[in-house]
Amino acid sequence: MKGVPLLIDTNLLVLFIVGAADREYIPKHKKLTAFTVEDYDVLVEIVSGASEVLVTPNTLTETSNLAAYIGEPARSKVLNVLRTVITNSQERYIPSSSVARRSEFLWLGLTDTALLETAEKDVTLLTTDFNLYNAALAKGAKAFNLNHLRDRYF
Repeated sequence: MKGVPLLIDTNLLVLFIVGAADREYIPKHKKLTAFTVEDYDVLVEIVSGASEVLVTPNTLTETSNLAAYIGEPARSKVLNVLRTVITNSQERYIPSSSVARRSEFLWLGLTDTALLETAEKDVTLLTTDFNLYNAALAKGAKAFNLNHLRDRYF
């Protein structure tokens, strides 16, 4: 993923933000039970090679809600990292009315369909969501499923 713009889905953005606040929070976080510290390390490696990180307002909203599922003082540290990520990311806006018109909306929902709409040939979508990943590939967009790397360390 060297030097490419990276569009990150909600679950991976939550993992990135929580891990950046403190790697020890990952196994304690209620919304990260599917992830490990090793997943975070791989994610950091991928993100550090990106030319820029792209997000959507929908993803940021979901991330904000999910990232806060941890008690204080961790919650404040996590939301501080989220604030930094928001200010340092490139936000791509697609009107919800446009997103809702896509056929994929019925099975992907608003946030993932907005990601699908934003994914382009010059942008790599990073996800762990199988349906979103396949929809992006079917559209001709570049997509990478982090789960495909898990075989290397599990």
